[in-house]
Amino acid sequence: MNYLHGSNKHAIEWGNATQVTEFILLGLSLFPNVSVSFLLIVVIYVFTAAGNVLILTLVFSDQRLHSPMYFFLCNLSILDICFISTTAPKMLHGYLKGGKTISVPGCLTQSYSFFLLGVANFLLLAVMSFDRYIAICYPLHYSGIMHQKQCIKLIVVVWAGAFFSILDLSIKIMRLPFCSSLVNHFFCDVIPLLRNSCISTADIHVQEVITSSIILLTSLFVTLASYLNIVRTILKIQSAEGRYKTFSTCSSHAFVVSLAYGSSIFTYIKPSQGQVKDYNKKVSLLTTMIVPLLNPYIYTLRNEKVKAILKEKLKGKICGK
Repeated sequence: MNYLHGSNKHAIEWGNATQVTEFILLGLSLFPNVSVSFLLIVVIYVFTAAGNVLILTLVFSDQRLHSPMYFFLCNLSILDICFISTTAPKMLHGYLKGGKTISVPGCLTQSYSFFLLGVANFLLLAVMSFDRYIAICYPLHYSGIMHQKQCIKLIVVVWAGAFFSILDLSIKIMRLPFCSSLVNHFFCDVIPLLRNSCISTADIHVQEVITSSIILLTSLFVTLASYLNIVRTILKIQSAEGRYKTFSTCSSHAFVVSLAYGSSIFTYIKPSQGQVKDYNKKVSLLTTMIVPLLNPYIYTLRNEKVKAILKEKLKGKICGK
């Protein structure tokens, strides 16, 4: 309640209600000891950034990785760094004394950035699935179809699609007046923001659900269609060694896709009565921090080509010393 009283001095009158000018993020207590929670998020953040920077460094520094697959992987690494950076710094700040408050413009910016990057992530995964489909099902035409200009066009489509698909919804949310300062989350997610509005947001909530569902299902459809054709092509290969080599070219991406869509499924699963507390926040922690953390290590640990180049560079540095 002290937070609520403290936020009144940062409020303005709106009609008969008090419109807040800053929010208080209630956060998420991972452990009873705040220091342990703080340290865990720091470790996740550092390892996520380090893993993705490693991928970017390897791809940019080695000519053998200058192909469409690794071009898209670089974009995924950049997305993951940006994605976790929208939530982790503010979450860490929230563990500090007086770090729970965030201005309304800052909160809306965080919410928009999170939504934009999340949509772009799923669209990019669909594009990467299409790339693997062309590479495995039409190997002779691959270089002609997935040339440099085409790859750049697909990335532009990803960002343009993400931007325009959420533009109208984001404008409506940014125009809302807010009368409650408490946000029961560790970042400014859309649903908690809608609950804090001074006016009814039922239509905006429906639009948000429809928009998210269309994006997710469209991306999922492209991904499943691509992998169904990939599996069908692999099964036609006579030798077991040939099937293994072919599947290994997309196994890392398949794991990343499974992780991304698998974590999203939890958003739509209703917990039992005893698990309701902090359920949405725990699911959000999985999608905003754990998935970006695991992605680069899946590619370095499961991708034979990346592993070979990494070992070669490490060996070269050791021998150089």
